[in-house]
Amino acid sequence: MSIINNLFGNATEVDTEKLQSEFGEIIIDGEEIEAAFKIFRDKWVFTNKRLIMLNVQGVTGSKREYHSIPYSSITHFSIETGGTFDGDCEMKLWVRGLSSPMVKEFKRNLDIKGLQRMLAKHILK
Repeated sequence: MSIINNLFGNATEVDTEKLQSEFGEIIIDGEEIEAAFKIFRDKWVFTNKRLIMLNVQGVTGSKREYHSIPYSSITHFSIETGGTFDGDCEMKLWVRGLSSPMVKEFKRNLDIKGLQRMLAKHILK
């Protein structure tokens, strides 16, 4: 099912324990990975401090861009749950300095409300 979700651009959840070694060099002291999602080789990683977006580039995947967004830069966000005919969930993040929101679609069975709670916990301090 993961391949089908990737083909349609839907993010699938990733085990955060497996990401500790991959992101260990950029995670700071006291920072912990709380949730992570991937589409093909790219990942969105939510820590207790920021959102890290990994863009894997090139044929071999050896070139990587890590884009960090502190939660304090997110001005507001929205979630959309899956419906009867459109089962995908969606999250939009409005980041200070960007004119349009960042959008990520997730597969239907993701706990999108739980993701919203996690974002609210960090943004609404």
